[in-house]
Amino acid sequence: MARDHGSAARTGEIATGRGRIRTPAFMPVATRGTVRALSMRDVEEIGFDIILSNTYHLYLTPGIEVISRASGLHNFMNFRKPILTDSGGFQVFSLSDFCRVSDRGVEFRSPRDGSLHFFTPEAVLDMQKSIGSDIMMVLDQCTAYPVPEEAARDAADRTVEWARQSGRYWRDTFDREKQALFAIVQGGVYRHVREECAFRLRESDFPGYAVGGLSVGEPKEAYRETAEFTLGVLPSEKPRYMMGVGSPLEILWAVRHGTDLFDSAMPTRIARNGTVFTSGGRVNIKSAAYASDHSPLDERCGCYVCRCFSRSYLRHLYKAGEITALIYNTYHNLFFINSFMTGIRESITGGRFDALYDKWARVYQNEGAQEDLQK
Repeated sequence: MARDHGSAARTGEIATGRGRIRTPAFMPVATRGTVRALSMRDVEEIGFDIILSNTYHLYLTPGIEVISRASGLHNFMNFRKPILTDSGGFQVFSLSDFCRVSDRGVEFRSPRDGSLHFFTPEAVLDMQKSIGSDIMMVLDQCTAYPVPEEAARDAADRTVEWARQSGRYWRDTFDREKQALFAIVQGGVYRHVREECAFRLRESDFPGYAVGGLSVGEPKEAYRETAEFTLGVLPSEKPRYMMGVGSPLEILWAVRHGTDLFDSAMPTRIARNGTVFTSGGRVNIKSAAYASDHSPLDERCGCYVCRCFSRSYLRHLYKAGEITALIYNTYHNLFFINSFMTGIRESITGGRFDALYDKWARVYQNEGAQEDLQK
């Protein structure tokens, strides 16, 4: 493991049965067993070490039984590298019109057909066992923003108890060499609630820890303050996972404070909306300014899209409603993010992280304002 001398940034590897994950790492979101608009061949070609899928969505369709009969998600989707699966806790609370929480678990209605379902900490692990996840997440209770402190504390207490149940069940019935289990810290933006949650989770000695319940609408300042003190109380010898963060500056900021793993649908979502990352900042390919611009999307990028197509052509595809516009934009954004993470790792190893941070801060200094305009 290499460490930056001026911050908590670090680079290393997470070993799994299906390969090593070079950290800091970004996980493309393959929610339903696919990265939207890309083939698995595209994802492998770009070179990601790990992807993320979602237990909740896979449970609803095609169903855990279908995946189990295919001998797991890796075979079902033909992906041989590690897969992390979210527990579905966030989706249960954010996507269902009906959600009833008890100490036993959570009852919710499917947004597809209105049918009733019940998730328990153990059942969610059984699903992820059938999926064949290399890294599983515990069931947690995520709160919205804003949330009263009492509600944040109740959710954190329940998250800890569910994590303890999950940890016992995992140790008693799972092959821990094949499937790791990460806990999730909750607590809203309340420092003492989060710190207490983190310390209580540490008592169960999980293989890794995630910072959950952020990027749910809180101001950037509140996000950064909360993330910083949460990361500060997580064990330094274990992987730290910042859930739901995918913008370059926020990735860099979290790496500076010791984060190892990231996931977000943002790079692929904005690509489908016509926005792409480049070495010179964000580009809105829909803009009329690119109608006759025959230069590459990013002259410093070596991806297939930048080698073969002009901004003019990519704008034409998007304005014409062609499916290839979504494919090319998505491919480029994920290629950019993967190269971005490679650059971060190399800068930490080479003692140049501060210089890299400053460079990207200048390029993406208006990123927050752009994100606000897109909401």
